[in-house]
Amino acid sequence: MKKIAVLMGGQSSERTVSLESGKGVLKALAEKGYEPIALDVPEKLSGLVCFLEENKPDAVFNALHGKYGEDGCIQGLLNLMRIPYTHSGVLASALSMNKQEAKALLKPAGVHVANGKMITKADILNGNALPKPYVVKPNDEGSSVGVYIIKTESDEQKLLADWPFDKPVLTEEYIFGRELSVVVLFDESVGIVEIKQGIGFYDYHTKYTAGAATHVIPAVLPQKWEDEMKKQALIAHRVLGCKGVSRSDFRFDEQTGRCVFLELNANPGMTPVSLVPEVVAKIKNLTYSELVDLLVKAAEYEK
Repeated sequence: MKKIAVLMGGQSSERTVSLESGKGVLKALAEKGYEPIALDVPEKLSGLVCFLEENKPDAVFNALHGKYGEDGCIQGLLNLMRIPYTHSGVLASALSMNKQEAKALLKPAGVHVANGKMITKADILNGNALPKPYVVKPNDEGSSVGVYIIKTESDEQKLLADWPFDKPVLTEEYIFGRELSVVVLFDESVGIVEIKQGIGFYDYHTKYTAGAATHVIPAVLPQKWEDEMKKQALIAHRVLGCKGVSRSDFRFDEQTGRCVFLELNANPGMTPVSLVPEVVAKIKNLTYSELVDLLVKAAEYEK
């Protein structure tokens, strides 16, 4: 029986989501005949190293999200310890987590990215922000943590009054249209899901609250745009060097026929309401446990 360590929790702003992903993965591993062992990754690196050395897992399922978990840090450690792990390696993880750097690579490859730039609070105060409406978000966070949509002067003043960032942030033009995500699994664009919510945008609460949003799988799109979105997601997956599974987020404006890539998640959520397992189940007819099993069997470290 293979022993699989599930790394979960951690110290990032996405800790709660990671714990939920980890719980699901632990159950799935047991169902598939593995010996799962869980670790809520401690703040001190020594605790993680000791855990891995003592338990000697055959592989690691990386259920961490956010900083230190999916930005190449954990991946680098596992490479050094020569422990196979799921999902992408150091460089792909780091690039995917850095939205601006990822876009700089993807645009020349033919991916239609949103126009944007890195700014500070001073830039907004000096009138150097993008034309409204625009979006402000951390360059290296996921799960829509810290995202602000600035449509009016009032929105801008509220953001400035309670500026939550301690470093430059990414600003992008606000793209009107439908919210869509494409799942790529083992170098195949599996399918597209459309996220429909009543009011606002697909924020942290909406993503991880059952019933807060409706997922349409497969998304109903003109064939031309379905093919284009799948193509662009696969390009993004390949250019960034992703492995296993990734999820690319898009906006599609039917009125203008504009399809825009927003970002790629190289270690997408595995919670009960996460998009990836739902898309894979409905389009590939794979259960949650079967998906986990496939990811574990593909685990490897970078030599």
